Amino acid sequence: MSISHETEQPIIVIAGPTASGKSELGIELALKLSGEIINCDSVQVYREIEIATAKIPVHERRGVAHHLIDFVPPIRNYTAGEWASDAARIIEEIEARGHLALIVGGTGFYLRALRRPFFPSPPTNEDLRARLTKLRTTRGLEHFHKLLRKLDPASAAALHVRDWPRVQRALEVRLQTRRTLSEQLPARMEPPALVARIRVIALAPPRDELYERINRRAEAHFANGLVEEVRGLLSRGVPADSNALGAHGYRRVVEYLRGERTLQSAVEQTKLDVRHYAKRQVSWFRHEPGVEWVEGFGDDPQTQERVVERIVGKE
Repeated sequence: MSISHETEQPIIVIAGPTASGKSELGIELALKLSGEIINCDSVQVYREIEIATAKIPVHERRGVAHHLIDFVPPIRNYTAGEWASDAARIIEEIEARGHLALIVGGTGFYLRALRRPFFPSPPTNEDLRARLTKLRTTRGLEHFHKLLRKLDPASAAALHVRDWPRVQRALEVRLQTRRTLSEQLPARMEPPALVARIRVIALAPPRDELYERINRRAEAHFANGLVEEVRGLLSRGVPADSNALGAHGYRRVVEYLRGERTLQSAVEQTKLDVRHYAKRQVSWFRHEPGVEWVEGFGDDPQTQERVVERIVGKE
């Protein structure tokens, strides 16, 4: 099946909340439209972070090429800016092979970094990052966000208190450059020309059923050895405050292993965390320009057919 498009070939983004079937839809589209998939999930980029990431196993990818997945060591903090640069390069490589580039995942900040590149930020000051990390872990996220409100009110207003990686980066920029992040945003770089061809399709499944899926999946992750996986990562030297172990589920297991909560509390809090995250994802993409919403789950054949028809121009 080919895309009937009067202009240049589009770059298709499949977005939406966690557990909505984005990966399954992406694979189906890739098979029908001769595509390759670029992962757009900020946790799936990490190696060794497996059970609670919902990575599609290689044997279930049905021969579809996947990029930017399972390639970053968990001790490294991979940034949205790095992802945007890597994604732009890989899109060009995919299209040079005559294939359709499919960006699949729910990390809206990654996609925004590609569509609206950041300003040239200062390199990470590891000593400053260590001090801020210690402050965050000892005083808590509320205090951390309060500090940003004092130093950069505009950035704080745009960031959720739980979004500590970006809160921390905004603090780093302010303390390193003595200028707020909001003051430096006008220095953004121009987006690559390919951005004009991006078409974002977001899944909108029924909320109650989505939340049921999230709850079942969280229980399955713990039943399938999530605690043992985290214990092994920590024993191999992965920092408890790394981006990789800051993901949903992982950070609650870390708290459990520290004796800060019971195992059942870790399970229930993970369910709540992920439900809240799904709600924020929907809100994020509702505020992004040009997003096309499709009702249903991505693993539903009828939803898949509707999306294919929309892409090839039958709607």
